[in-house]
Amino acid sequence: MRLKIIVFLSVLFGFSQTVFATDVVKSSVPGASIVGRGILTYLVWDVYEATLYAPNGRWESQKPFALSIEYYRALQGADIAKRSVQEMRRQGFTDEAKLADWYTRMKAIFPNVAAGTVLTAVFTPVGETAFYNGNTPVGVIQGGDFARLFFGIWLDEKTSEPELRRALLGLS
Repeated sequence: MRLKIIVFLSVLFGFSQTVFATDVVKSSVPGASIVGRGILTYLVWDVYEATLYAPNGRWESQKPFALSIEYYRALQGADIAKRSVQEMRRQGFTDEAKLADWYTRMKAIFPNVAAGTVLTAVFTPVGETAFYNGNTPVGVIQGGDFARLFFGIWLDEKTSEPELRRALLGLS
Protein backbone atom coordinates (compact mmCIF):
# COMPACT_ATOMS: atom_id res chain seq x y z
CA MET A 1 0.00 0.00 0.00
CA ARG A 2 2.76 2.44 0.95
CA LEU A 3 4.52 1.72 -2.37
CA LYS A 4 1.35 2.68 -4.26
CA ILE A 5 1.12 5.92 -2.28
CA ILE A 6 4.74 6.83 -3.10
CA VAL A 7 4.18 6.17 -6.80
CA PHE A 8 0.88 8.10 -6.74
CA LEU A 9 2.47 11.13 -5.03
CA SER A 10 5.40 11.07 -7.45
CA VAL A 11 3.01 11.18 -10.39
CA LEU A 12 0.64 13.66 -8.76
CA PHE A 13 3.34 16.19 -7.89
CA GLY A 14 5.51 15.52 -10.93
CA PHE A 15 8.65 14.58 -9.02
CA SER A 16 11.53 13.72 -11.30
CA GLN A 17 12.89 10.38 -10.25
CA THR A 18 16.45 11.75 -10.24
CA VAL A 19 15.48 14.19 -7.46
CA PHE A 20 15.80 11.37 -4.95
CA ALA A 21 19.36 10.34 -5.92
CA THR A 22 22.01 11.05 -3.29
CA ASP A 23 25.34 12.65 -4.17
CA VAL A 24 27.08 9.28 -4.00
CA VAL A 25 24.56 7.75 -6.41
CA LYS A 26 24.88 10.66 -8.83
CA SER A 27 28.68 10.43 -8.81
CA SER A 28 28.83 6.61 -9.04
CA VAL A 29 26.09 5.82 -11.54
CA PRO A 30 26.12 7.86 -14.76
CA GLY A 31 22.65 9.20 -15.57
CA ALA A 32 21.26 7.68 -12.36
CA SER A 33 17.53 7.62 -11.94
CA ILE A 34 15.17 5.38 -10.02
CA VAL A 35 14.34 1.98 -11.46
CA GLY A 36 11.99 1.20 -8.58
CA ARG A 37 11.47 1.32 -4.85
CA GLY A 38 9.68 -0.67 -2.25
CA ILE A 39 9.27 -1.21 1.47
CA LEU A 40 10.31 -4.31 3.37
CA THR A 41 7.71 -5.17 5.98
CA TYR A 42 8.25 -7.84 8.63
CA LEU A 43 4.94 -9.01 10.12
CA VAL A 44 3.31 -5.60 10.68
CA TRP A 45 6.47 -3.45 10.97
CA ASP A 46 8.02 -1.50 8.12
CA VAL A 47 11.78 -2.16 8.38
CA TYR A 48 13.19 -0.14 5.50
CA GLU A 49 12.58 1.38 2.10
CA ALA A 50 14.91 0.25 -0.69
CA THR A 51 15.51 2.22 -3.88
CA LEU A 52 17.31 0.90 -6.96
CA TYR A 53 19.12 3.41 -9.20
CA ALA A 54 20.56 2.69 -12.64
CA PRO A 55 21.57 4.66 -15.73
CA ASN A 56 18.43 6.21 -17.21
CA GLY A 57 16.31 4.09 -14.84
CA ARG A 58 17.15 0.84 -16.68
CA TRP A 59 18.83 -1.83 -14.55
CA GLU A 60 21.31 -4.18 -16.16
CA SER A 61 23.24 -6.53 -13.87
CA GLN A 62 26.63 -5.82 -15.49
CA LYS A 63 26.39 -2.00 -15.57
CA PRO A 64 26.88 0.37 -12.62
CA PHE A 65 23.90 0.63 -10.28
CA ALA A 66 23.17 1.51 -6.69
CA LEU A 67 20.81 0.21 -4.03
CA SER A 68 19.97 2.63 -1.21
CA ILE A 69 18.19 1.53 1.93
CA GLU A 70 16.58 3.98 4.33
CA TYR A 71 15.96 2.27 7.65
CA TYR A 72 12.78 2.90 9.60
CA ARG A 73 14.01 1.30 12.82
CA ALA A 74 17.20 0.69 14.76
CA LEU A 75 19.23 -2.39 13.83
CA GLN A 76 22.70 -3.59 14.75
CA GLY A 77 25.25 -3.66 11.92
CA ALA A 78 26.27 -7.19 12.91
CA ASP A 79 22.65 -8.33 12.55
CA ILE A 80 22.45 -6.79 9.07
CA ALA A 81 25.65 -8.65 8.12
CA LYS A 82 24.34 -11.92 9.59
CA ARG A 83 21.06 -11.64 7.70
CA SER A 84 22.95 -10.83 4.49
CA VAL A 85 24.95 -14.07 4.82
CA GLN A 86 21.76 -16.04 5.52
CA GLU A 87 20.18 -14.62 2.36
CA MET A 88 23.31 -15.43 0.30
CA ARG A 89 23.19 -18.99 1.60
CA ARG A 90 19.49 -19.12 0.71
CA GLN A 91 20.43 -18.37 -2.92
CA GLY A 92 22.38 -21.63 -2.94
CA PHE A 93 25.91 -20.41 -2.17
CA THR A 94 27.63 -23.04 -0.02
CA ASP A 95 31.28 -21.93 0.31
CA GLU A 96 31.24 -21.50 4.10
CA ALA A 97 34.81 -20.16 4.23
CA LYS A 98 33.91 -17.34 1.82
CA LEU A 99 30.65 -16.64 3.64
CA ALA A 100 32.56 -16.38 6.93
CA ASP A 101 35.06 -13.99 5.34
CA TRP A 102 32.28 -11.86 3.86
CA TYR A 103 30.44 -11.83 7.19
CA THR A 104 33.57 -10.52 8.92
CA ARG A 105 34.01 -7.82 6.27
CA MET A 106 30.34 -6.76 6.28
CA LYS A 107 30.28 -6.70 10.09
CA ALA A 108 33.23 -4.28 10.00
CA ILE A 109 31.55 -2.12 7.33
CA PHE A 110 27.89 -2.00 8.35
CA PRO A 111 27.19 0.52 11.10
CA ASN A 112 24.43 0.26 13.64
CA VAL A 113 21.48 2.07 12.10
CA ALA A 114 18.66 4.18 13.48
CA ALA A 115 15.46 5.42 11.90
CA GLY A 116 16.48 7.67 9.01
CA THR A 117 19.91 6.10 8.37
CA VAL A 118 20.56 5.58 4.66
CA LEU A 119 23.06 2.93 3.58
CA THR A 120 23.95 2.62 -0.10
CA ALA A 121 25.73 -0.15 -1.96
CA VAL A 122 27.16 0.65 -5.40
CA PHE A 123 27.99 -2.04 -7.96
CA THR A 124 30.85 -1.33 -10.32
CA PRO A 125 31.58 -3.44 -13.40
CA VAL A 126 35.15 -4.03 -12.19
CA GLY A 127 33.71 -6.43 -9.63
CA GLU A 128 33.54 -4.40 -6.45
CA THR A 129 30.77 -3.34 -4.14
CA ALA A 130 31.30 0.02 -2.46
CA PHE A 131 29.30 0.85 0.67
CA TYR A 132 28.29 4.28 1.97
CA ASN A 133 26.64 5.57 5.12
CA GLY A 134 24.87 8.63 3.74
CA ASN A 135 27.54 10.08 1.45
CA THR A 136 30.45 8.78 3.55
CA PRO A 137 32.37 5.77 2.20
CA VAL A 138 32.50 2.98 4.79
CA GLY A 139 34.07 0.11 2.87
CA VAL A 140 34.56 -1.91 -0.30
CA ILE A 141 34.34 -5.63 -0.90
CA GLN A 142 36.01 -6.96 -4.06
CA GLY A 143 34.70 -9.80 -6.17
CA GLY A 144 31.99 -10.60 -8.63
CA ASP A 145 30.67 -13.51 -6.55
CA PHE A 146 30.12 -11.24 -3.58
CA ALA A 147 28.43 -8.57 -5.71
CA ARG A 148 26.15 -11.07 -7.45
CA LEU A 149 25.06 -12.67 -4.17
CA PHE A 150 24.82 -9.48 -2.15
CA PHE A 151 22.65 -7.64 -4.67
CA GLY A 152 20.85 -10.91 -5.33
CA ILE A 153 19.37 -10.59 -1.84
CA TRP A 154 17.00 -8.07 -3.43
CA LEU A 155 17.31 -8.61 -7.19
CA ASP A 156 17.73 -12.36 -7.78
CA GLU A 157 14.74 -14.51 -8.69
CA LYS A 158 15.52 -16.61 -5.59
CA THR A 159 15.03 -13.65 -3.23
CA SER A 160 13.04 -14.25 -0.06
CA GLU A 161 11.10 -11.05 -0.87
CA PRO A 162 9.71 -11.43 -4.42
CA GLU A 163 7.25 -8.54 -4.04
CA LEU A 164 10.06 -6.18 -3.05
CA ARG A 165 12.13 -7.45 -6.00
CA ARG A 166 9.29 -6.67 -8.41
CA ALA A 167 8.93 -3.16 -6.96
CA LEU A 168 12.69 -2.50 -7.21
CA LEU A 169 12.83 -3.70 -10.80
CA GLY A 170 9.75 -1.64 -11.69
CA LEU A 171 7.73 -4.75 -12.48
CA SER A 172 4.80 -4.14 -10.16
